[in-house]
Amino acid sequence: MKLIIANWKAYVATVKEAERLAKKVAQIKIKKGISVVLCPPFVFLDAVKKSMGRTVRLGAQDVFWKESGPYTGAITADMLKGLSVRTVIIGHSERRQHFLESDDIIRKKVDIALAEGFDVIICVGEQAREDAKAVPKLVGEQVRAALAGISKGALARITIAYEPIWAIGTGVSDTPDDALSAAIYIRKVVGDMFGATQANMLKVLYGGSVDSHTIRDFILQEGIDGVLVGRASTDKEEFTKMLSSL
Repeated sequence: MKLIIANWKAYVATVKEAERLAKKVAQIKIKKGISVVLCPPFVFLDAVKKSMGRTVRLGAQDVFWKESGPYTGAITADMLKGLSVRTVIIGHSERRQHFLESDDIIRKKVDIALAEGFDVIICVGEQAREDAKAVPKLVGEQVRAALAGISKGALARITIAYEPIWAIGTGVSDTPDDALSAAIYIRKVVGDMFGATQANMLKVLYGGSVDSHTIRDFILQEGIDGVLVGRASTDKEEFTKMLSSL
């Protein structure tokens, strides 16, 4: 099964826009073997749930690391479950950069998401394309920190999205071969932590300026299990082309 995760970020501004976009996706004939998850802004989750039909799943862009309490603006796991959300994105580079989320906070979010039964998309990625050593150093550290202390059984509900930061929102994606190399390295790290069997079962996605011209190049890579799509997933025509091309 190949995963297409649509992260709408903060590009969708109104409920009507979110509803139209979800309905458009629901009309696309999704081929067998493809699973699509829509991750709208929190305030649109309910509207999207009612508009997206049964061919796609609902996901959230983040989750808070505490169950409840005096945390103004926090979105907890129980709130998400009440809206039928079953997938959450954790550790996106934009959360790390703009919201100053540390590896420790990300691990806490992974812990509560797993404890509450969510499928978890953990984002990792290096800063600069020129640094050939960035993937094994930074990405390895991010993977090890996010997965520290979890059980082998819980690993089955984790997907890791490799998103080189330099490619996000730039219009310049990584090469499929380099993305595959990063996926292989991520599985090596997981293998060192949990064993070869778990590493081989791990799903690894690519994200970073994926569009209708490049999606097949990544999807067809045997070692890449799907893509995490950002802004392009909020363009109805472009996202339709992406899904129709598979």
